[in-house]
Amino acid sequence: MPETLLDPTTLGDLLRVASAVDYHRWEEQIHRTGGCADPIHLTGWTLHKDKTTGQTLHHYSTEGEPGGRLRVACGNRRASRCPSCAWTYAGDTYHLIRAGLAGDDRRDIPSTVRDHPRVFATLTAPSFGPVHNRPDHGVCRCGTRHAPDAPDLGTALDPATYDYAGAVLFNNHAGQLWQRFTNRLRREIAARAGITQRELKERARLSYGKVAEFQKRGALHFHAVIRLDGPDGPNTPPPSWATVQLLADAIRAAAAHSYTSVSVPAAEGQPARTFRWGTQLDVRPVKAFEDGSEITEQAVASYVAKYATKAAENTGSIDSPIHCRACRGTGRSRRYDRVGSALSRCATCDGTGLGEDLARLDVTDHARRLIAACAQLQPLYPERQLARWAHMLGFRGHFSSKSRRYSTTLGALRQARADYRAAQEHAALGLDEVEPDTVLVLADWQYAGHGHTPGESVLAATIARDLQLNRETAREELAALEGA
Repeated sequence: MPETLLDPTTLGDLLRVASAVDYHRWEEQIHRTGGCADPIHLTGWTLHKDKTTGQTLHHYSTEGEPGGRLRVACGNRRASRCPSCAWTYAGDTYHLIRAGLAGDDRRDIPSTVRDHPRVFATLTAPSFGPVHNRPDHGVCRCGTRHAPDAPDLGTALDPATYDYAGAVLFNNHAGQLWQRFTNRLRREIAARAGITQRELKERARLSYGKVAEFQKRGALHFHAVIRLDGPDGPNTPPPSWATVQLLADAIRAAAAHSYTSVSVPAAEGQPARTFRWGTQLDVRPVKAFEDGSEITEQAVASYVAKYATKAAENTGSIDSPIHCRACRGTGRSRRYDRVGSALSRCATCDGTGLGEDLARLDVTDHARRLIAACAQLQPLYPERQLARWAHMLGFRGHFSSKSRRYSTTLGALRQARADYRAAQEHAALGLDEVEPDTVLVLADWQYAGHGHTPGESVLAATIARDLQLNRETAREELAALEGA
């Protein structure tokens, strides 16, 4: 495979960085960020002093760093923005989901949670019109047998009749629909157990961890691990009546119930709509180990972690906000917002709510129509902030979320990693034997920018690839040892 040729400007900058006297320190900083594609630059200092004697135990300043700056990881979860930080986020999500399936003694989640009823459920969006697909018989409605990576997949067979407005409104209300589903699910569980909802709270608890995924057609659906615990969560056993079959039946009933719906009122040119889940509902038990028929804990955790780093860009959309900053996507002037006034329209975006020219956006035609629908619906449903979330095709919720007692939290996982690195740093500085209560830490940090120069970007990408290769090799070796 031929190597990509660098343009003269990038090549010249790369040679400048690589030949600098402080290159090795710059390389060390990038290694510490994991090969971050868009690191945050900080300037400042930190000082460790003994409270009793006033002795300086350690002093650090960015004055001696390359460019006088310290580079730290951006922490972006999206793989399209920063593959390195997204890999870390995916790893945290994996451990969060797996801890709720297999337990984690370090975080007070017992392994007995494996005995609790748990399923992996997928709730999909309804149809908004026929799209190009790959059905079981292999031939699409258009008469073509599409390849797995065909660009037409998910796009409308007839754009003139496809309900683009309905699609973005569904995405926009998907979070509310999930909330109504979980509320109804508790009722269905109680009904099958022959108890009231109040009694259910005293005997069992519903826990879940979920992730959102955009289908090729730009419609959202949710993948969720749903589990039944005792009243105090994973540390208490569920009641005897709580079975996988009861949970699965309750999920199917809750998803199909008329209560599990969200109504959107009619507006100018738009009919009243009632959104429900699509008919394609998948509910499968989660097994502790592979038995040839069911999905395993590791497979579920890996699947959820994979989609936690993706967003609407996988549908052909863009991965950054495109709303007008002057009006914050409302399309109305913040200074002259008066009913009936011609000056109420935002002059920057001409009332569209978008800060980008749709015709020039590097997106697919299908995604362009969905984004346009968000802008057209913005004045009709101003409280839904559709233009502000047009790059997400209307979706404004969290891509991954969990119930309170499902397992640990992402914050706890990040803190554990930060504590581990702090302990390493203290050991390297000879401070690990000093009592923490006797040390006074003073610091002053300021934001100084972000990102790489063109040459730095190429070198950082090379470092990131090497780190990823090392991780994959270590993972394969560990899997081989576990399988031996």
